[in-house]
Amino acid sequence: MGSDHNLELYGFAQVDLIQDFNRVNPSWDATLRPSKIPTTEGQFGSDGQFIASARQSRLGVKADGTIAGKPYEAKFEFDLYGVGVDEGQTTFRLRHAYAKWGPILAGQTNTLFMDGDIFPNVVDYWGPAGMVFIRNPQIALTLVNGGGWTAKIGLEQPNNDVDPGSIRLVSPEVAENLRGTEELPDLTGQVRYGGDWGHVQLAGVLRKVGYDTAGTPDNEPSGSELGWGLNGTTVLKFAPVTFRGGVVYGEGIASYMNDGGMDLAPSAQLGPVPPIFPPPPVAGTLLEAQAVELLGVTGYIEMQWTDQLTSALGYSFTQVDNTNFQDPTAFHRGEYASVNLLWQPESRLLAGIELLWGQRTDNDGAQGDDLRLQTSFKASFSSKDIWGD
Repeated sequence: MGSDHNLELYGFAQVDLIQDFNRVNPSWDATLRPSKIPTTEGQFGSDGQFIASARQSRLGVKADGTIAGKPYEAKFEFDLYGVGVDEGQTTFRLRHAYAKWGPILAGQTNTLFMDGDIFPNVVDYWGPAGMVFIRNPQIALTLVNGGGWTAKIGLEQPNNDVDPGSIRLVSPEVAENLRGTEELPDLTGQVRYGGDWGHVQLAGVLRKVGYDTAGTPDNEPSGSELGWGLNGTTVLKFAPVTFRGGVVYGEGIASYMNDGGMDLAPSAQLGPVPPIFPPPPVAGTLLEAQAVELLGVTGYIEMQWTDQLTSALGYSFTQVDNTNFQDPTAFHRGEYASVNLLWQPESRLLAGIELLWGQRTDNDGAQGDDLRLQTSFKASFSSKDIWGD
């Protein structure tokens, strides 16, 4: 495209062969998400399931160069892992669609509250439960970039997950029509310091976590709480070992987590506090919305055995501090662990085997486990292989 502009078409084809020794939600059986593990025996059928999936396969195009004396980059990328209304399907899923010119970025890409570099070298698609991982539409500004330091700030699309909890027992109609509201953008930021040794990063988010009731006069009951979070992460390189880890804590931040939790839930309070709805469920007791407290931890060690053989071993969890008016079956804790051996005979080819374990714990202490063995084969490609840089 010329000396000042570059264009690359890239991607990979991947197949995952999974032997699940237990069972998970069938719409999510091509990956391991602890929140999708049943805590009721036989909920999704008898134990044992084989899954073959090509959903991780990916295609993208990216460009970079210089415009008006400032560097630019742009990326459009998708895979085949259906989520939302398409969950369980092999269908197009947008990952990145953004452009950056100088210090300004606009479009959909990784949230600033996230550190994508702590995602370990695993072949499971979803990855560790206890890390921040979401791609948001956003506008971001790089404030500092030099001397090993970067600092960024952004406004991002909000997403609120509201759990009606035991309101269902008091007013099923209200519970059915409670919904999250997104009145203001989320404010995010990150500061990073790094070098050849790795990096350390601290990121934060401030957000308005709101709710209202569809179909009622003035959409009452309604309200909002302050959501906030801090995410400290690091990558440390001690050849041939690399450590990737992070700790995230906050209230009303479950929408940013890779798996598990809720942003807002009802809490029963004694005394004259504003109710979510009349009448109170118990004499002298009223309800209020509460931004749910959450803790996430991730730690992985990677070993470079030879030029072609690597391994990753680690553990991660997400845990919420459930309110006193959530259902017994509400998510409380999700745990994730894995170990693998990967063989990369050439830069464009990879084969690997991975053992994974996950566990879900409900609010009432009920637990469910999943154990699976995944074998994956991946072949990558790039237009640079055809026409060069």
